[in-house]
Amino acid sequence: MLIEQERKFEILQRRYLVDSYINRGLTFVRGEGCYLIDESGEKYLDLMSNYGVNIFGYNHPYLTQRIAAELPELMALHGSFNNDLRALAAQELVSRCGHGLSRVQFSSSGAEAIEAALKFAVLATGRKKFIACGGGFHGKTLGALSATYQPRYRAPFEPLLWDFKFIPYNDLDSLEEAADNTVAAFLLEPIQGEGGINVPAEGYLREVRRICQQRGVLLILDEIQAGAGRTGSFLASDEEIEEMEILCLGKGLAGGLPFGATLVSREIAEKIPRSIHTSTFGGNPLACAGLLATLELLNDALFLHVKEIGDYFLGRLREIKSDLIVEVRGKGLMIGVEVKEKRDFIIKELQKRKILAVPAGSSVVRFLPPYIVEKTQIDECVEKLEEVIKSLK
Repeated sequence: MLIEQERKFEILQRRYLVDSYINRGLTFVRGEGCYLIDESGEKYLDLMSNYGVNIFGYNHPYLTQRIAAELPELMALHGSFNNDLRALAAQELVSRCGHGLSRVQFSSSGAEAIEAALKFAVLATGRKKFIACGGGFHGKTLGALSATYQPRYRAPFEPLLWDFKFIPYNDLDSLEEAADNTVAAFLLEPIQGEGGINVPAEGYLREVRRICQQRGVLLILDEIQAGAGRTGSFLASDEEIEEMEILCLGKGLAGGLPFGATLVSREIAEKIPRSIHTSTFGGNPLACAGLLATLELLNDALFLHVKEIGDYFLGRLREIKSDLIVEVRGKGLMIGVEVKEKRDFIIKELQKRKILAVPAGSSVVRFLPPYIVEKTQIDECVEKLEEVIKSLK
Protein backbone atom coordinates (compact mmCIF):
# COMPACT_ATOMS: atom_id res chain seq x y z
CA MET A 1 0.00 0.00 0.00
CA LEU A 2 2.78 2.44 0.91
CA ILE A 3 4.58 1.77 -2.36
CA GLU A 4 1.33 2.44 -4.25
CA GLN A 5 0.90 5.70 -2.30
CA GLU A 6 4.44 6.84 -3.14
CA ARG A 7 3.83 5.95 -6.77
CA LYS A 8 0.61 8.01 -6.64
CA PHE A 9 2.51 11.13 -5.59
CA GLU A 10 5.12 10.60 -8.29
CA ILE A 11 2.37 10.26 -10.93
CA LEU A 12 0.60 13.40 -9.68
CA GLN A 13 3.82 15.39 -9.71
CA ARG A 14 4.69 14.25 -13.22
CA ARG A 15 1.16 15.05 -14.41
CA TYR A 16 0.82 18.55 -12.99
CA LEU A 17 4.33 19.97 -12.76
CA VAL A 18 6.34 21.17 -15.75
CA ASP A 19 8.78 18.36 -16.48
CA SER A 20 11.91 20.43 -15.81
CA TYR A 21 13.62 18.22 -13.22
CA ILE A 22 15.25 14.81 -13.37
CA ASN A 23 13.05 12.50 -11.29
CA ARG A 24 15.17 10.47 -8.87
CA GLY A 25 12.27 8.14 -8.11
CA LEU A 26 12.00 8.86 -4.39
CA THR A 27 9.15 10.45 -2.43
CA PHE A 28 10.20 12.08 0.84
CA VAL A 29 7.68 13.26 3.41
CA ARG A 30 9.86 14.45 6.28
CA GLY A 31 13.41 14.88 7.49
CA GLU A 32 15.32 14.45 10.74
CA GLY A 33 18.92 15.49 11.31
CA CYS A 34 21.02 14.37 8.34
CA TYR A 35 18.29 12.06 7.03
CA LEU A 36 15.40 12.34 4.59
CA ILE A 37 12.60 9.88 5.30
CA ASP A 38 10.17 8.38 2.82
CA GLU A 39 6.55 7.43 3.50
CA SER A 40 7.45 3.90 4.49
CA GLY A 41 9.90 5.20 7.10
CA GLU A 42 13.08 4.36 5.17
CA LYS A 43 15.90 6.79 6.02
CA TYR A 44 18.33 8.16 3.45
CA LEU A 45 21.56 9.83 4.51
CA ASP A 46 21.40 13.21 2.79
CA LEU A 47 24.96 14.20 1.94
CA MET A 48 23.80 16.83 -0.53
CA SER A 49 21.73 18.77 2.06
CA ASN A 50 19.12 19.70 -0.53
CA TYR A 51 21.78 21.17 -2.85
CA GLY A 52 23.46 22.94 0.03
CA VAL A 53 20.30 24.53 1.49
CA ASN A 54 19.68 22.52 4.67
CA ILE A 55 23.05 23.27 6.24
CA PHE A 56 21.81 22.17 9.68
CA GLY A 57 19.93 19.17 8.35
CA TYR A 58 16.21 18.76 8.96
CA ASN A 59 13.98 19.70 11.89
CA HIS A 60 16.77 21.43 13.78
CA PRO A 61 15.13 22.31 17.13
CA TYR A 62 16.46 25.86 17.44
CA LEU A 63 15.77 26.82 13.81
CA THR A 64 12.31 25.30 13.97
CA GLN A 65 11.51 27.16 17.18
CA ARG A 66 12.68 30.53 15.89
CA ILE A 67 10.87 30.24 12.56
CA ALA A 68 7.69 28.87 14.13
CA ALA A 69 7.62 31.79 16.60
CA GLU A 70 7.30 34.24 13.70
CA LEU A 71 4.50 32.38 11.91
CA PRO A 72 1.64 33.88 13.99
CA GLU A 73 3.30 37.31 14.04
CA LEU A 74 4.09 38.48 10.52
CA MET A 75 5.19 36.19 7.68
CA ALA A 76 5.49 38.76 4.88
CA LEU A 77 5.79 42.54 4.77
CA HIS A 78 6.62 44.82 1.84
CA GLY A 79 9.98 46.53 1.97
CA SER A 80 8.41 49.98 2.04
CA PHE A 81 7.48 49.31 5.68
CA ASN A 82 9.93 48.95 8.56
CA ASN A 83 10.14 45.68 10.49
CA ASP A 84 12.08 44.62 13.57
CA LEU A 85 13.37 41.31 12.21
CA ARG A 86 14.28 42.75 8.81
CA ALA A 87 16.24 45.58 10.43
CA LEU A 88 18.10 43.24 12.78
CA ALA A 89 18.75 40.72 9.99
CA ALA A 90 20.31 43.41 7.79
CA GLN A 91 22.45 44.71 10.65
CA GLU A 92 23.67 41.25 11.68
CA LEU A 93 24.42 40.06 8.15
CA VAL A 94 26.36 43.19 7.19
CA SER A 95 28.29 42.97 10.45
CA ARG A 96 29.07 39.28 10.00
CA CYS A 97 30.26 39.72 6.40
CA GLY A 98 32.50 42.72 7.11
CA HIS A 99 35.12 43.42 4.41
CA GLY A 100 33.87 46.97 3.86
CA LEU A 101 30.36 45.87 2.90
CA SER A 102 27.79 48.27 4.32
CA ARG A 103 24.34 47.64 2.78
CA VAL A 104 22.30 44.61 1.74
CA GLN A 105 19.52 43.98 -0.77
CA PHE A 106 17.36 41.00 0.24
CA SER A 107 15.73 38.67 -2.29
CA SER A 108 14.39 35.11 -2.37
CA SER A 109 17.09 33.10 -4.17
CA GLY A 110 20.71 33.02 -5.22
CA ALA A 111 19.83 33.75 -8.85
CA GLU A 112 17.97 36.88 -7.74
CA ALA A 113 21.03 37.93 -5.74
CA ILE A 114 23.10 37.65 -8.92
CA GLU A 115 20.54 39.64 -10.93
CA ALA A 116 20.77 42.47 -8.40
CA ALA A 117 24.56 42.35 -8.40
CA LEU A 118 24.77 42.72 -12.18
CA LYS A 119 22.41 45.67 -12.17
CA PHE A 120 24.26 47.33 -9.31
CA ALA A 121 27.58 46.92 -11.14
CA VAL A 122 26.15 48.68 -14.21
CA LEU A 123 24.74 51.49 -12.07
CA ALA A 124 28.09 51.93 -10.31
CA THR A 125 30.29 51.90 -13.42
CA GLY A 126 28.10 52.90 -16.36
CA ARG A 127 29.52 49.88 -18.22
CA LYS A 128 27.67 46.82 -19.49
CA LYS A 129 30.37 44.25 -20.18
CA PHE A 130 31.34 41.48 -17.77
CA ILE A 131 33.86 38.69 -17.25
CA ALA A 132 33.07 35.25 -15.82
CA CYS A 133 34.82 31.87 -15.76
CA GLY A 134 34.50 28.72 -17.80
CA GLY A 135 32.69 26.13 -15.70
CA GLY A 136 30.99 28.80 -13.63
CA PHE A 137 27.36 28.56 -12.55
CA HIS A 138 25.41 31.59 -11.34
CA GLY A 139 21.76 30.72 -11.97
CA LYS A 140 19.25 30.21 -14.76
CA THR A 141 17.22 33.42 -14.78
CA LEU A 142 18.06 35.38 -17.92
CA GLY A 143 20.56 37.79 -16.38
CA ALA A 144 22.27 35.13 -14.29
CA LEU A 145 22.17 32.75 -17.24
CA SER A 146 24.31 35.20 -19.18
CA ALA A 147 27.02 34.51 -16.60
CA THR A 148 26.49 30.72 -16.46
CA TYR A 149 28.93 28.89 -18.69
CA GLN A 150 27.25 25.58 -19.55
CA PRO A 151 26.08 25.65 -23.21
CA ARG A 152 23.20 23.23 -22.52
CA TYR A 153 21.57 25.88 -20.33
CA ARG A 154 22.44 28.85 -22.55
CA ALA A 155 21.94 27.68 -26.13
CA PRO A 156 18.11 27.75 -26.37
CA PHE A 157 18.00 31.38 -25.19
CA GLU A 158 20.90 33.03 -26.98
CA PRO A 159 21.51 35.85 -27.56
CA LEU A 160 21.35 36.55 -23.85
CA LEU A 161 20.87 39.84 -22.02
CA TRP A 162 24.35 40.66 -20.80
CA ASP A 163 27.69 40.73 -22.64
CA PHE A 164 29.96 38.20 -20.90
CA LYS A 165 33.47 37.11 -21.82
CA PHE A 166 34.44 33.74 -20.36
CA ILE A 167 38.01 33.09 -19.24
CA PRO A 168 39.60 29.96 -17.72
CA TYR A 169 39.14 29.56 -13.97
CA ASN A 170 42.26 29.99 -11.83
CA ASP A 171 44.07 31.79 -14.70
CA LEU A 172 45.39 35.24 -13.78
CA ASP A 173 46.96 35.90 -17.21
CA SER A 174 43.57 35.55 -18.88
CA LEU A 175 42.06 37.99 -16.39
CA GLU A 176 44.88 40.48 -17.02
CA GLU A 177 44.11 40.31 -20.73
CA ALA A 178 40.32 40.56 -20.43
CA ALA A 179 40.00 43.25 -17.74
CA ASP A 180 39.95 46.65 -19.43
CA ASN A 181 38.12 49.95 -19.05
CA THR A 182 35.02 48.64 -20.85
CA VAL A 183 34.32 45.95 -18.21
CA ALA A 184 31.92 46.59 -15.33
CA ALA A 185 32.75 43.56 -13.19
CA PHE A 186 34.33 40.14 -12.88
CA LEU A 187 31.84 37.61 -11.48
CA LEU A 188 33.63 34.83 -9.63
CA GLU A 189 32.96 31.81 -7.40
CA PRO A 190 35.77 31.43 -4.82
CA ILE A 191 35.27 27.68 -5.26
CA GLN A 192 33.31 26.44 -8.26
CA GLY A 193 30.42 24.21 -7.19
CA GLU A 194 28.35 23.13 -10.18
CA GLY A 195 31.50 23.30 -12.31
CA GLY A 196 33.06 20.38 -10.42
CA ILE A 197 34.26 21.54 -6.96
CA ASN A 198 37.21 23.39 -8.46
CA VAL A 199 39.46 24.94 -5.81
CA PRO A 200 41.81 27.69 -7.04
CA ALA A 201 45.49 27.96 -6.22
CA GLU A 202 46.45 29.66 -2.97
CA GLY A 203 46.66 33.41 -3.52
CA TYR A 204 44.44 33.40 -6.61
CA LEU A 205 41.62 35.39 -5.03
CA ARG A 206 44.07 37.92 -3.60
CA GLU A 207 45.60 38.49 -7.03
CA VAL A 208 42.19 38.70 -8.67
CA ARG A 209 41.26 41.48 -6.30
CA ARG A 210 44.53 43.32 -7.05
CA ILE A 211 44.06 43.09 -10.83
CA CYS A 212 40.45 44.24 -10.64
CA GLN A 213 41.41 47.22 -8.49
CA GLN A 214 44.20 48.20 -10.86
CA ARG A 215 41.88 48.04 -13.88
CA GLY A 216 38.87 49.75 -12.29
CA VAL A 217 36.81 46.56 -12.60
CA LEU A 218 34.41 45.59 -9.80
CA LEU A 219 34.70 42.13 -8.28
CA ILE A 220 31.39 40.32 -7.66
CA LEU A 221 31.93 37.33 -5.40
CA ASP A 222 29.34 34.57 -5.76
CA GLU A 223 29.40 32.74 -2.42
CA ILE A 224 25.90 31.33 -2.78
CA GLN A 225 27.17 27.76 -2.42
CA ALA A 226 30.61 28.26 -0.84
CA GLY A 227 29.56 30.84 1.76
CA ALA A 228 27.68 30.71 5.08
CA GLY A 229 30.18 28.34 6.67
CA ARG A 230 30.40 25.69 3.96
CA THR A 231 34.22 25.75 3.81
CA GLY A 232 34.86 26.25 7.54
CA SER A 233 34.72 30.05 7.68
CA PHE A 234 31.76 32.35 7.16
CA LEU A 235 32.98 33.24 3.66
CA ALA A 236 35.23 31.06 1.51
CA SER A 237 37.10 34.22 0.47
CA ASP A 238 37.67 35.46 4.04
CA GLU A 239 41.38 34.63 4.14
CA GLU A 240 42.43 36.28 0.88
CA ILE A 241 40.22 39.30 0.29
CA GLU A 242 40.20 42.24 2.69
CA GLU A 243 37.81 44.66 0.97
CA MET A 244 34.78 43.61 -1.08
CA GLU A 245 32.53 45.57 -3.42
CA ILE A 246 29.68 43.16 -4.18
CA LEU A 247 28.92 39.82 -2.51
CA CYS A 248 26.10 37.36 -3.28
CA LEU A 249 24.76 34.85 -0.74
CA GLY A 250 21.85 32.42 -0.66
CA LYS A 251 21.05 28.71 -0.24
CA GLY A 252 21.30 27.83 3.48
CA LEU A 253 21.46 31.40 4.76
CA ALA A 254 17.94 31.32 6.29
CA GLY A 255 17.84 27.82 7.69
CA GLY A 256 16.15 26.27 4.65
CA LEU A 257 13.74 29.09 3.76
CA PRO A 258 14.08 30.79 0.35
CA PHE A 259 16.64 33.57 0.70
CA GLY A 260 19.07 35.63 -1.30
CA ALA A 261 21.28 38.56 -0.33
CA THR A 262 23.37 41.02 -2.34
CA LEU A 263 25.77 43.03 -0.18
CA VAL A 264 27.53 46.13 -1.47
CA SER A 265 30.07 48.68 -0.30
CA ARG A 266 28.99 52.16 0.71
CA GLU A 267 30.35 53.62 -2.54
CA ILE A 268 28.20 51.32 -4.65
CA ALA A 269 25.14 51.71 -2.42
CA GLU A 270 25.24 55.47 -3.00
CA LYS A 271 24.86 54.90 -6.76
CA ILE A 272 21.71 52.75 -6.55
CA PRO A 273 18.57 54.89 -7.10
CA ARG A 274 15.47 54.29 -5.04
CA SER A 275 12.94 51.85 -6.62
CA ILE A 276 15.40 50.74 -9.33
CA HIS A 277 15.44 47.17 -7.95
CA THR A 278 12.97 45.66 -5.48
CA SER A 279 11.65 42.23 -4.49
CA THR A 280 8.15 41.60 -3.10
CA PHE A 281 9.22 38.71 -0.87
CA GLY A 282 12.79 39.87 -0.25
CA GLY A 283 13.54 40.29 3.44
CA ASN A 284 10.18 38.95 4.58
CA PRO A 285 10.04 38.59 8.39
CA LEU A 286 9.69 34.80 8.32
CA ALA A 287 12.88 34.37 6.28
CA CYS A 288 14.64 36.99 8.41
CA ALA A 289 13.81 34.93 11.50
CA GLY A 290 15.55 32.01 9.80
CA LEU A 291 18.54 34.18 8.91
CA LEU A 292 18.98 35.49 12.46
CA ALA A 293 18.78 31.98 13.92
CA THR A 294 21.24 30.69 11.32
CA LEU A 295 23.75 33.44 12.08
CA GLU A 296 23.57 32.56 15.78
CA LEU A 297 24.36 28.92 14.99
CA LEU A 298 27.24 29.80 12.67
CA ASN A 299 29.83 30.29 15.41
CA ASP A 300 33.54 29.55 15.73
CA ALA A 301 32.95 26.13 17.27
CA LEU A 302 30.83 25.11 14.31
CA PHE A 303 33.37 26.42 11.79
CA LEU A 304 36.05 24.35 13.51
CA HIS A 305 33.81 21.28 13.29
CA VAL A 306 33.23 21.89 9.56
CA LYS A 307 36.98 22.13 8.97
CA GLU A 308 37.80 19.03 11.00
CA ILE A 309 34.98 16.84 9.71
CA GLY A 310 35.67 18.07 6.17
CA ASP A 311 39.33 17.09 6.45
CA TYR A 312 38.24 13.72 7.81
CA PHE A 313 35.86 13.20 4.87
CA LEU A 314 38.54 14.18 2.33
CA GLY A 315 41.03 11.88 4.02
CA ARG A 316 38.69 8.90 4.05
CA LEU A 317 37.76 9.41 0.39
CA ARG A 318 41.44 9.58 -0.57
CA GLU A 319 41.99 6.22 1.10
CA ILE A 320 39.86 4.55 -1.58
CA LYS A 321 42.25 2.83 -3.97
CA SER A 322 40.83 2.74 -7.47
CA ASP A 323 42.02 3.66 -10.95
CA LEU A 324 38.49 4.96 -11.54
CA ILE A 325 39.09 7.93 -9.23
CA VAL A 326 40.92 10.82 -10.88
CA GLU A 327 41.00 13.18 -7.89
CA VAL A 328 39.33 13.95 -4.58
CA ARG A 329 39.19 17.69 -3.92
CA GLY A 330 37.37 20.30 -1.90
CA LYS A 331 37.45 22.40 1.22
CA GLY A 332 35.44 22.02 4.41
CA LEU A 333 32.16 20.27 3.55
CA MET A 334 32.26 21.15 -0.15
CA ILE A 335 33.76 17.99 -1.65
CA GLY A 336 34.02 16.39 -5.07
CA VAL A 337 35.20 12.98 -6.28
CA GLU A 338 36.18 13.14 -9.95
CA VAL A 339 35.86 9.80 -11.75
CA LYS A 340 36.95 8.64 -15.20
CA GLU A 341 33.53 7.26 -16.10
CA LYS A 342 30.13 6.10 -14.84
CA ARG A 343 29.56 9.11 -12.56
CA ASP A 344 25.76 8.96 -12.89
CA PHE A 345 25.77 5.20 -12.29
CA ILE A 346 27.76 5.70 -9.09
CA ILE A 347 25.27 8.29 -7.80
CA LYS A 348 22.35 5.96 -8.60
CA GLU A 349 24.03 3.04 -6.85
CA LEU A 350 24.73 5.17 -3.80
CA GLN A 351 21.06 6.11 -3.75
CA LYS A 352 20.11 2.42 -3.83
CA ARG A 353 22.26 2.09 -0.72
CA LYS A 354 20.41 5.05 0.86
CA ILE A 355 23.19 7.62 0.40
CA LEU A 356 22.25 10.83 -1.43
CA ALA A 357 24.88 12.67 -3.48
CA VAL A 358 24.63 15.05 -6.42
CA PRO A 359 26.53 15.50 -9.71
CA ALA A 360 28.84 18.38 -10.57
CA GLY A 361 30.62 19.19 -13.82
CA SER A 362 30.70 16.29 -16.24
CA SER A 363 32.45 13.70 -14.07
CA VAL A 364 32.26 14.65 -10.39
CA VAL A 365 30.29 13.08 -7.54
CA ARG A 366 29.56 16.04 -5.26
CA PHE A 367 29.02 15.93 -1.50
CA LEU A 368 27.53 18.92 0.37
CA PRO A 369 26.70 17.40 3.77
CA PRO A 370 24.84 19.20 6.53
CA TYR A 371 27.26 20.79 8.98
CA ILE A 372 26.01 18.46 11.73
CA VAL A 373 27.28 15.34 9.92
CA GLU A 374 29.23 12.90 12.11
CA LYS A 375 32.21 10.66 11.46
CA THR A 376 30.12 7.49 11.64
CA GLN A 377 27.92 8.81 8.82
CA ILE A 378 30.95 9.69 6.72
CA ASP A 379 32.38 6.22 7.34
CA GLU A 380 29.12 4.71 6.14
CA CYS A 381 29.22 6.81 2.97
CA VAL A 382 32.85 5.94 2.19
CA GLU A 383 32.27 2.24 2.75
CA LYS A 384 29.29 2.21 0.40
CA LEU A 385 31.09 4.33 -2.21
CA GLU A 386 34.00 1.90 -2.12
CA GLU A 387 31.56 -0.96 -2.48
CA VAL A 388 29.99 0.67 -5.58
CA ILE A 389 33.37 1.37 -7.17
CA LYS A 390 34.58 -2.18 -6.56
CA SER A 391 31.41 -3.51 -8.19
CA LEU A 392 32.34 -1.69 -11.41
CA LYS A 393 35.42 -3.87 -11.84
